[in-house]
Amino acid sequence: MNPSDGPIQREASGTAVGVALLRAAHQLIDGEPKILDDPVSPRLFYPEVLDGIRADPERLRAPGALALRSHVLVRSRYAEDRFRDAAARGVRQYVALGAGLDTFAFRQPEWARDATLFEVDHPASQRHKLDRFAAAGIEIPPNVRFVGHDLDHGAPDGALRAAGFVAGEPAFVSMLGVTMYVTPQALDAVLAWVATLARGSELVLTFAPPPAPGDDDALAERAAAVGEPWRTRIGHEQLQARFAELGFAGWEFVRAALLAERYYRNRTDGLPAPRRSTMVAVEV
Repeated sequence: MNPSDGPIQREASGTAVGVALLRAAHQLIDGEPKILDDPVSPRLFYPEVLDGIRADPERLRAPGALALRSHVLVRSRYAEDRFRDAAARGVRQYVALGAGLDTFAFRQPEWARDATLFEVDHPASQRHKLDRFAAAGIEIPPNVRFVGHDLDHGAPDGALRAAGFVAGEPAFVSMLGVTMYVTPQALDAVLAWVATLARGSELVLTFAPPPAPGDDDALAERAAAVGEPWRTRIGHEQLQARFAELGFAGWEFVRAALLAERYYRNRTDGLPAPRRSTMVAVEV
């Protein structure tokens, strides 16, 4: 494979590629059961990249690397499990905001195949994803719709409708690892839009609270170093107040203890349960 043919190229978001690499590493070097069973992510990288992971796994078993990998895995697993429960209640629309190089639509389980899966992302990022998945020989499932939309320009309502989204039917919306990269106005527009969705809709999002004195802010510093600075920091109290103002039916800030009990019991590979959770599930 020539470099120009490779599944990762320059226009990809550095953080999106980093997340995909962490998910690929999980498939290669971590134990069973997988927190996130994702056979697609390794296909996005050159064989020599994967060989490098296998050859030196200890580099990715340092405490910081383990914690970061665990964080990106469990947020996707939790959201996908919530969508599974929503699908069992009859929800047949799934919207991934800022989908990046996420692979759920390409490894979807049987229970998702009668749903319509919408991936929303910046048009340039989406073009990159489609090109790279095509180069890797990954076929697009027939129930997937790609919606090119920059969240900084407002909520994706119109673009989604043009792609076949039915506003009168409930939807499951995920926004993972995205809120910190958009403006506060863009985040508020998304929340206001979700609040207008049909009863029974649900949103799962992650957020970045303002750092407390002495907190390690390495993730934000790393993102800024690759030209993707965090633009929105928001805490539990601010989110709760906005959820109440918008009239959401309910919300649940996901407890770290719940994640530990559900996904990390009896693990022997060193992947640590999160010490704190910055994820919330919101019901319309």
